[in-house]
Amino acid sequence: MIRIETESDIERLRQVALIQQAENSRLHKRLLELAQELAVARGEDAILAIQQELAFLKEQLDARNRELFGASSEKRRRDKSGDGASNGTTSERTGHGRRDQPELPMVDVVHVLDEADQACPKCGGDLKTWDGHFEDAEEIDVVERSFRIVRHRRQKYTCSCGECIETALGPRKLIAGGRYSVDFAVSVAVAKYADHLPLARQVKQMARAGLIVDTQTLWDQIHALSAHREPTYEALWREVLGSEVVLADETQWPLLDKPGSSKWFAWSAASEKGVAYRIPKSRSTEAARTVLDGFSGILVTDGYAAYQTLRDVLVRERAGPIVLAHCWAHVRRKFHDAEPAWPQAATMLELIGKLYAVEAEVADLDGDGRRARLAELRRERSKPVVDEIRTWLMNQAVLPRSGLGKAVGYALTLWDGLVRFADDARIPIDTNLVERGMRPVAVGRKNHYGSKSERGTRVAALFYTLIESAKLAGVEPAGYLAEATRRAIDNPGTVTLPRDLASA
Repeated sequence: MIRIETESDIERLRQVALIQQAENSRLHKRLLELAQELAVARGEDAILAIQQELAFLKEQLDARNRELFGASSEKRRRDKSGDGASNGTTSERTGHGRRDQPELPMVDVVHVLDEADQACPKCGGDLKTWDGHFEDAEEIDVVERSFRIVRHRRQKYTCSCGECIETALGPRKLIAGGRYSVDFAVSVAVAKYADHLPLARQVKQMARAGLIVDTQTLWDQIHALSAHREPTYEALWREVLGSEVVLADETQWPLLDKPGSSKWFAWSAASEKGVAYRIPKSRSTEAARTVLDGFSGILVTDGYAAYQTLRDVLVRERAGPIVLAHCWAHVRRKFHDAEPAWPQAATMLELIGKLYAVEAEVADLDGDGRRARLAELRRERSKPVVDEIRTWLMNQAVLPRSGLGKAVGYALTLWDGLVRFADDARIPIDTNLVERGMRPVAVGRKNHYGSKSERGTRVAALFYTLIESAKLAGVEPAGYLAEATRRAIDNPGTVTLPRDLASA
């Protein structure tokens, strides 16, 4: 994406786009002339080839214009009839209206009349309080975060014999002799890995609240916190990889202290049991093998070749088998991107939409009941749509290097994995679960630029795993981290999974 700094840059880019459009229009006209000549000389096949080349050039121009001036969204505009067309109107209602806030405490503030106003404007008599009658209105207020020093005074006890002195136990300490509480360390970790606040920004916020601290001190707290949570992190990995179906994805994660080695990758594996992350130094097949070590079952991914290579390697080694299933959302994106230049891609988008409509019918179900109903719907309704999609794909005559050609080739190359979901209700139709888990990683990378050291990558992977798995289990991350850490301090090595607190 081109960066636009000033209004003059915007105008310059517009002029460039206009010049490109004029030049392409000239070339289009010339190609049409050539098409007519070739039609006479070589027949209709030449016309088709030239028309495809012409459409490809127009696609490139339109893509450049969208890159410069278009919105970046996969959402398609639809009218109220839902047929995919837009009438240019918008709904009159905006916003979501008043939201209830059941989690907030309620504080009553009673407002009374000034003494001078407690007189009747009609007769001049004194007004009396009308007990139990108020006119109520609510407003949401804020209580600023504050810090305090808690002095723990451990009472000493002695015996009259003079031979015994006992001292009361103190609080659990994150670091032996340390000054900061478990709750303080948890708040720093959640602010960084859930709310994406770099430590330097947290230092500034704390200074405004009266606490003077530096980034090294904050790092020491979350590093100590991670040490107590290491057994649970590894247990979560085993929990996820022990699932029958696992979804996998990866994204770049910068490592800043090694020049020339900054492009590490955050890998994620997700199932109904949790979301887990590791950050190895590459995106290779060997990295995939390390991340998925010990897994055998159904792996749902995009079209990245490392997963297919890993499957083939395991087959040759006669190791635990991996069966690949592929993501329909990735297929849809490719046809969505091709649609502006190739209107026929709308047919594919509508067919994929029918697959998702089937999935939506069981969205409110769970457990075995959901799986049984989904298997029935996929057998009766999804499989015919899948057959229709394959027929449509096979009948497309397009340039392989065009947007539509690439989308068709992508779908056909992954076809065996794409259709696997229709025969197995355990398999999700896409990798959206693991991609949702990748969004916090991407936002965190943008805000604090990755990790400064290899040790930082391990800490980041641990906290993203614990926090995102807590969210998936419906457990509040800060409360989970604090309680689980206290258990680990009391009994080193204790494993507390999010679901252990979800059922408590």
